[in-house]
Amino acid sequence: MKIILTGATGMAGQGVLLECLQNNAVTEILMVNRKHLDIVNPKLKELLVPDFLKIEAFSDSLKGYDACFFCAGISSVGMNEEQYTKITYDTTMQFAKTLVAINPAMVFNYITGAQTDSTEKSKTMWARVKGKTENDLMKLPFKGQYNFRPGGMEPVKGQKNAKMLYVVLVSIIKVFSRKNIITLNELGQAMINAVLHGYVKQVLEISDIKILAKEQVDEESI
Repeated sequence: MKIILTGATGMAGQGVLLECLQNNAVTEILMVNRKHLDIVNPKLKELLVPDFLKIEAFSDSLKGYDACFFCAGISSVGMNEEQYTKITYDTTMQFAKTLVAINPAMVFNYITGAQTDSTEKSKTMWARVKGKTENDLMKLPFKGQYNFRPGGMEPVKGQKNAKMLYVVLVSIIKVFSRKNIITLNELGQAMINAVLHGYVKQVLEISDIKILAKEQVDEESI
C-alpha cells in the first residue's frame, strides 16, 4: 500500500512512521511535513507544505495513495479555543477534504486522543474540538475513516524525539495500569491493519487499537 503520513516530526507520527518503514505491507510513504525531517529510506518521499490550510495547491503530488495516516497534532496547553480549533479542526478538515476529492477510495486514519468527547459538549476545550473533528471526518465519503484514541504511548526502538519526562511518566503508569498504555508499534500496526482489513468501529479506544494491532498482516501490497 502507498500512504501519506503527517506529523512525522512529532512523537506519535515518528513512531508510526518507523513502524511503517519496517512493515512489508507498506510500499511507499509520502511524508507531508511543515519542516524537513532528516531521514532517508527507499520507501520514503517528502513533501514540504508550510501551511496545511493551503494543501489544495499540492493536489497533484497527493494523487494515487491508498491511505492517509494523519498524525499531526498539538497540545492545547496555553492556547485559547479559537487558536486550537484552527490548528486541530480547520487544518485537519481542509487536508481531509482535499484528499477525499482526489482519492475517494482512500482510508483516512486520524490520531485523536483518549477522553475525546463525541457529544462536543464537554467542559474540556480540547475534548470538544477533537470530538467535532472526529464527527466531521466520519461524514466524508472516504472508503474508510477511523479515529484512533491512544492513551499513554511508548516510543518505538530507535525513536529520537520522545521527551524523557514523558517516557518516565508512561513507564510509571504502565506499572499500575498497563491497559492504559499502548506502544507506538501497536498504534502503527493497527493503522496499517485498518487499511488492510477494516474494523467494526470508526472510533477506536485503546482496547480496540490493541485488538486491531494483532490482526494478521497480508504482506502483499494492495
